[in-house]
Amino acid sequence: MSETEGEEGQLGENLDRLNENLKKMEELSKRMVAAISAREPGDAGLQGPGQDLYLKAGAAYMHDMLNNPAKLMEQQVQFWGQTLTHFMEAQQELAKGHLAAPEDHTPDDRRFSNPMWKTHPYFNFIKQQYLISSAAIEEAVHELDGLDAKDKQRVEFFSKQIIDLFSPTNYLATNPDALERAVETEGQSLVDGLENLVRDIESHHGEVLPTLADPNAFKVGENIGTAEGSVVFRNRMMELIQYAPTTEKVHKTPLVIFPPWINKFYIMDLKEQNSLIRWIVDQGYTLFVVSWKNPDASYADVGMETYVEEGYLEAIRVAKEITGEKQVNTIGYCIAGTTLSLTLALLKKRGDKSIKSATFFTMLSDFSEQGEFTVFLDDDFVDAIERQVADEGILDSYYMSKTFSFLRANDLVYGPAVRSYMMGEAPPAFDLLYWNGDSTNLPGRMAVEYLRGLCQGNAMAQGGYQMLGETLELSDVTVPICAIACETDHIAAWKDSFRGVTQMGSKDKTFILSESGHIAGIVNPPSKKKYGHYTNPEVKGTAEAWQEAASYNEGSWWPRWEAWLKKRSGAQIAARIPGESGYDVLAPAPGTYVLERTSD
Repeated sequence: MSETEGEEGQLGENLDRLNENLKKMEELSKRMVAAISAREPGDAGLQGPGQDLYLKAGAAYMHDMLNNPAKLMEQQVQFWGQTLTHFMEAQQELAKGHLAAPEDHTPDDRRFSNPMWKTHPYFNFIKQQYLISSAAIEEAVHELDGLDAKDKQRVEFFSKQIIDLFSPTNYLATNPDALERAVETEGQSLVDGLENLVRDIESHHGEVLPTLADPNAFKVGENIGTAEGSVVFRNRMMELIQYAPTTEKVHKTPLVIFPPWINKFYIMDLKEQNSLIRWIVDQGYTLFVVSWKNPDASYADVGMETYVEEGYLEAIRVAKEITGEKQVNTIGYCIAGTTLSLTLALLKKRGDKSIKSATFFTMLSDFSEQGEFTVFLDDDFVDAIERQVADEGILDSYYMSKTFSFLRANDLVYGPAVRSYMMGEAPPAFDLLYWNGDSTNLPGRMAVEYLRGLCQGNAMAQGGYQMLGETLELSDVTVPICAIACETDHIAAWKDSFRGVTQMGSKDKTFILSESGHIAGIVNPPSKKKYGHYTNPEVKGTAEAWQEAASYNEGSWWPRWEAWLKKRSGAQIAARIPGESGYDVLAPAPGTYVLERTSD
């Protein structure tokens, strides 16, 4: 066979493969249309801001245009000038016969890491024009007068969402990585990507939300969440896990951890090397951890007081009975920390001294400012949640996952979508992202009470939160407390956390500021020597003043906190074995509730 015949044969095979892939894409497209058509129409209030925000923004822009036209004209002329200069520079290079991009001084952006964004005239022109347009929109919104601070924050946030959506990296025709991959694979990457897209749409009942981690790579209790322990108590709200000791001696006072019920507790036990649960047990503590029930519609009437009575108070009662102690130490993480502060105030009102000390992880108790989450706490969004839970009984986990994802849209939405849908890559086997996707529903009544009473009403910091016949205030929290906040936390901003802690009535207060964010700042084992932390014994005044006077410490905050806890945990006694104190072992850790998925 001649060389020409061989080339023609290879070309024919490639063409057949391409036609076969195009046929698969047509079949997948039909599946996608069917999946999208099956989508149930959702409440418009859960899809974006209410019309009043658009009206306010429009009115503010018209006010500026009438009262300060020079400012708007200056912004527009600046945009025109940058755009025209950019176009002329590109034209000049082409006129010289250079098939190359003009000099590029744009800042580094990992979305544009492919060298072609700098060297190829087509992609470089698109990138630079996108960045020029993005900057112009951001400046125009930032300079907009006539909006109060909260509305302006929302306009800036949703404008940024639009800017991120229209990044050229999000579209096949303007993404060199995706185009190169499609050519290399004769279109197979696009077929694989479409299969990934159809799978996600079908699994999310017509909605598009990228799968962040390989759903088959992990199994809770087998390769994550494997710390040895036993479920020693169960009711409709939670399972209580007592972990097996790893030391001959333990401190007398047991420790009870209350994780958030927005996610599952095994974030503190992903792997052996970064397991906070294992580390605490290894330091010589009798550790109990609550594993919350993943509620369905039958939990519609469960409120905040149910979590306190059937969750917190029951877990404390059982831990005391099992250990024979009169008091326990406690930890509350995120929303569970907020609810722990309510529990502490309630016990103070009742004269109950069951809790010896409390540790808070990334906890908010004063919601007068709510950081980046503010954009989702206006009436338009909360009204829509109230309508949704009235109809379905629960706040479906999908809405919470979507909300948290869009707070970091490029990292948790668009980036994964590009890799999955345009590059055809399978989701990675990443335990943290697997946990992130293993989300939970919220009882309807509890969700509304939390959003209305605590987030919007800020009742505990301003006037008192009404629960179980008592008015509960931050000043009622009087036990020794240690609060750990995280420097780049976008869910519970550390300055907001600090403000709440300063209002608590405790005379014994410790505040630690960890580097990194909501998860990595907490799950930060000493062995990694990755993130440091700040300390300042004077827990008062403003967060800015506290930070300015704080000392930086290398490494994890875990040992510093454990030294604090040790002083409040009593003498050493023989280690306690689960099942030996009158409470039978009901199941091995991690229990049964944690295995329940929202798709079950």
